[in-house]
Amino acid sequence: MTDLSKYRNIGIFAHVDAGKTTTTERILKLTGKIHRLGEVHDGASTMDFMDQEAERGITIQSAATTCFWKDHRFNVIDTPGHVDFTVEVYRSLKVLDGGVGVFCGSGGVEPQSETNWRYANESEVARIIFVNKLDRMGADFLRVVGQIKKVLGANPMVMTLPIGREDEFVGVVDVLTRQAFVWDDSGLPENFEIKDIPEDMVDLVEEYREQLVETAVEQDDDLLEAYMDGTEPTIEELKRCIRKGTINLSFFPTFCGSAFKNKGMQLVLDGVVDYLPSPTEVEPQPLTDAEGNETGEVATVSVDEPLRALAFKIMDDRFGALTFVRIYSGKLEKGMTIMNSFTGKTERIGRMVEMHADDRNEIDKAQAGDIIAIVGMKNVQTGHTLCDPKHPCTLEPMVFPVPVISIAVTPKDKGASEKLGIALGKMVAEDPSFLVETDQETGDTILKGMGELHLDIKVDILKRTHGVELTVGAPQVAYRETITQAIEDSYTHKKQSGGSGQFGKIDYRIIPGEQGSGFKFTSKVVGGNVPKEFWPAVEKGFEFMMDNGPLAGFPVLDVEVELVDGAYHAVDSSAIAFEIAAKGAFRQSMPKAKPQLLEPIMKVDVFTPDDHVGDVIGDLNRRRGMIKDQEAGLTGVRVKADVPLAEMFGYIGQLRTMTSGRGQFSMEFSHYAPCPNNVAEVVIAETKAKEAAKK
Repeated sequence: MTDLSKYRNIGIFAHVDAGKTTTTERILKLTGKIHRLGEVHDGASTMDFMDQEAERGITIQSAATTCFWKDHRFNVIDTPGHVDFTVEVYRSLKVLDGGVGVFCGSGGVEPQSETNWRYANESEVARIIFVNKLDRMGADFLRVVGQIKKVLGANPMVMTLPIGREDEFVGVVDVLTRQAFVWDDSGLPENFEIKDIPEDMVDLVEEYREQLVETAVEQDDDLLEAYMDGTEPTIEELKRCIRKGTINLSFFPTFCGSAFKNKGMQLVLDGVVDYLPSPTEVEPQPLTDAEGNETGEVATVSVDEPLRALAFKIMDDRFGALTFVRIYSGKLEKGMTIMNSFTGKTERIGRMVEMHADDRNEIDKAQAGDIIAIVGMKNVQTGHTLCDPKHPCTLEPMVFPVPVISIAVTPKDKGASEKLGIALGKMVAEDPSFLVETDQETGDTILKGMGELHLDIKVDILKRTHGVELTVGAPQVAYRETITQAIEDSYTHKKQSGGSGQFGKIDYRIIPGEQGSGFKFTSKVVGGNVPKEFWPAVEKGFEFMMDNGPLAGFPVLDVEVELVDGAYHAVDSSAIAFEIAAKGAFRQSMPKAKPQLLEPIMKVDVFTPDDHVGDVIGDLNRRRGMIKDQEAGLTGVRVKADVPLAEMFGYIGQLRTMTSGRGQFSMEFSHYAPCPNNVAEVVIAETKAKEAAKK
């Protein structure tokens, strides 16, 4: 069997345009996986294999590949940088053991870098940092290191220092070994020489080496004591300490270079081998029960344990559905029967493949630590656990963000309806943050997603990949409703029409809940006025109605219902009678509880050149934005604000106009907040007018 200590499951993540995909291309070239480099700006990179990715020069879905460096096997996932696709980053981090955070040498810590870094912190993934594009104008390695400390609150450990700046950048100094690596102008990664440190850098290198040694030896009490007594640790001892500190997230080894110019990449690969954990060195995944509560057991990474694997991505391509799987324990072999613990059904493994972007190599078996794809699995969705039928278990599931924006689409011709249904079924399986509903009144198909770009790409995929031409409606905001006042009320459901009737009386309180609390139901009934077996029916009735608020029919958030008292009839009362009573009670009482419209507020992060800051802030204020923070950088200012989603449609065009094309922004959902009365009135009136038009 393969030695698991030689495995590295790593992800490459960063802000848009920091150079993730280029970095991945260089890793593949250096490890001999590809022989010709494809560039992102030419639309020819290996990992960006979708048409939409090649055209837009961005990564949309994470791509997986396997390569080898110094006897170590790397399973590499290149993730998207754009905020609308962070679900891809989140689910990739969930199954990885380590990561490489790529930062732009001139752009520094950009908005999306923060989001990805936060996801990695939540997933407790060990990382090394690569500050890229040091050949660019305005690139400054030490400034970016300072930003990583300040903005991310992280502790970067400088492992390499750049030789030369901007277009004079020629190589790096390895702080640990005090060696200078200098590349020639051929652009070939193997064309470098190891030289002495340039004289003007000796003091700087010594300063950073002292910091490195002092930070590293804190991981080992004996070495720390010896160091205090004047004994310098060996390179091997230091590497051991750095590895320990990286895995327990005490610090992050930080490298520099230029992926595009092939400078500094070998040291990053050595850093992955030396400092990032193997599958056996990571905290094992917790096992949960059917409700998602931890059982106290864990999925120990070992070939000898029963099979436990997590399906973390579904992808549909010309060969059929591919299910990407991370195997945590045990072995997986062709022809094996496995169980999906979510559905309780078993399936036989047909073809298994090792992925290289959109190419694949057939394999017969895989084991703990591997990331592979299985062809043609049925009824498996993202987050499902695949396990040995004799040892059923559930791995900690994935939680995905709720879509905040929707559009209505209709096929341009009648024949496309069936094609649309099949295509959407595949796309929903691939992307858990993309939802599809049918408007019962109009028959329109409603697509829901994380942002305008997200839905724009989905419509493009439907058109090109699946050949479905669509008419697209205007984007819609996912409003919600809540109540602002507690109310005590009573409702009786009584129906008599020959034979046994229906009877259910409930006395109840409806109370505004805390923000984010959702729907809660409690019963305070003492004695048998409402028998216990009818309480779930009352809860079910209220919960059913929460999807349709009293103001404009939007779902209701953060409401608590208390069942206080009631009455029942020995013959006529039933669960269905009490459920109908609860539904009637909702309709009767919710309008009296001062309902309020809520709108999604987005966390917006705008980068603008200095001379346009006033315009950008003024425009955000006009969009009802609350400015939270301003941060001056070398090349411009970052403005952080909370802005209602309804005001952000088409913002990128406006921002580019204001900043002569130099502005950038990212946004992600933050929270729901009360809608101002004047806005709420318009939204409610428009919604009611649409409902009336449908009828």
